[in-house]
Amino acid sequence: MKGLNEKVVIITGGTKGIGKATALRFAEEGSKVIITGRADGTAVADAMKDQGDVCYMKVDVSDLESCKLLAKQVIDKYGRIDVLINNAGVTKDATMKKMTQEQWDDVIAINLTGTFNCTSAVLPTMLEQSSGVVINTSSVVGLFGNQGQTNYAATKWGVIGMTKTWAKEMAKKGLRFNCVAPGFIGTEMVGKIPEDVLKEKILVKIPAGRLGEPEEIASAFAFLASDEAKYINGAVLSVDGAAVL
Repeated sequence: MKGLNEKVVIITGGTKGIGKATALRFAEEGSKVIITGRADGTAVADAMKDQGDVCYMKVDVSDLESCKLLAKQVIDKYGRIDVLINNAGVTKDATMKKMTQEQWDDVIAINLTGTFNCTSAVLPTMLEQSSGVVINTSSVVGLFGNQGQTNYAATKWGVIGMTKTWAKEMAKKGLRFNCVAPGFIGTEMVGKIPEDVLKEKILVKIPAGRLGEPEEIASAFAFLASDEAKYINGAVLSVDGAAVL
C-alpha cells in the first residue's frame, strides 16, 4: 500500500487474532509496528521479526496514564506516531436481564474508554506533526445489535460516533479518523461460540456463507491507513460478507 513504508504504527490488542494479523500486514508493508496488550507479548513480537520491524509495549488501555506512557515510549524510540489502530476489545456477554454492573463496566472500560484514552494520548503528537491516522474497530454488532451483547453493542456504536466527531473536528488539521466494522471473523473470540449456534444462527445470516479471515480485516486497516485513502475521513468500512445489507 502506498505510503506505509517506514510509518510508525501502534496496534492495541496486537498479540492475537485480528490485531496480530494486522501487525504482520503492516510489518510486511515496511512499517515500524508496536503491538500492545496487558499480558506480555514480547514472544509474539519476536516471532514476527522475520516479517519486519515489530516490538511489544505493555499498556492498559482503560488507564489514561498508561496510554500516555505508551505514547511517550513510542516517541522516545521512533520520534513520531503516524498510525493508531484501536483494536483492543473484550466481550462479557449476558442478556440485559442478567447483565451485571461489572460486565457492563469492564467492556465499556476497554472497548469505549480505551479507544478514547489511546487516541487522547497520541493526539498531541499527531497535531504537532499535522498528520496522523486513527482507525477504530467497531463491529457489525455496533450497527445492528446482537442478543446478549448490550455492553458490546453499546461500545461499538459509541466508537462510530467518536470516529465521526473526531473526523469533523480535526480534518482541517491534517488528521484522519475512520472505522472498520468487522463481521464474524475466525478468531479466538468467535471460537467461543458453540458450533450449533454458529451454524444455525450466524452463518445463515452471512450471504458470503463463511466467517471472515483476520487477514481480510488487516487489509482494510492497511488500506485506510495508506495514502490511497487520504480523502476518506469519518467513514465506517463494513467487512462482513454482506451481513449488514
